[in-house]
Amino acid sequence: MPRMNIFKKQAFKLRLKGFSYNLIHKKLGVAKSTLSDWFREVPYTPNDQVLKRIKFGPLRSAEKRHNEKVQAITDTRQIGIKEIGKLSKRDLWLLGLGLYIGEGTKSYEIIRIINSNPEVIKLAVHWFKNICCLDEKNITIALHLYPDNNELACIKFWEKVTGLPRTNFRKTQIDRRKDKKAIKKQKLPYGTAHVTIVSNGDSEKGVRLYRKMEGWILGALTQINNAGIV
Repeated sequence: MPRMNIFKKQAFKLRLKGFSYNLIHKKLGVAKSTLSDWFREVPYTPNDQVLKRIKFGPLRSAEKRHNEKVQAITDTRQIGIKEIGKLSKRDLWLLGLGLYIGEGTKSYEIIRIINSNPEVIKLAVHWFKNICCLDEKNITIALHLYPDNNELACIKFWEKVTGLPRTNFRKTQIDRRKDKKAIKKQKLPYGTAHVTIVSNGDSEKGVRLYRKMEGWILGALTQINNAGIV
């Protein structure tokens, strides 16, 4: 299991037991800024140990503000979910196209989406299968990891996310650059996934698909430009 994932689970257990960022930082060594990001949506009630360390009044006030913020985030997110409604197949087509415009390869007639977010990669695989009409055998995945990643655990993680069998995984690349900033270490517990399409000799699922996707992108951007939106 990747080291950062272990720390995150331990940190959540401590937070749910009422420990402050300071105490969790001292126990695990995880930066308080990281803890703040992890727990920004987690309601908080301090335990007796925390209450004894600082004045009761200010802490209760901070606890109230935090929990009000958590509730506001939850309420606003629910509004957003309702506004989206049920996605149609065309909605999914355009959603995936937008993803490809932002994260897809656009040169050498290679169809590839690169991302570290499991939800984004899951969407990409679903889009390739259901919109681009590709078979599972046309979808490959290669992981780009760092020395602090556990390769086997990462492969198992992405197998579960994508639903792709181990045979679809290509050789893992390990970034061993010595000049990599320490602050970036452990930021990607499962590395980055590169989802690449292979035609297996069928041009309709290779170069012709790539050119068709170029047309989708051109058609969408041309309409937006002509409409004076951008």
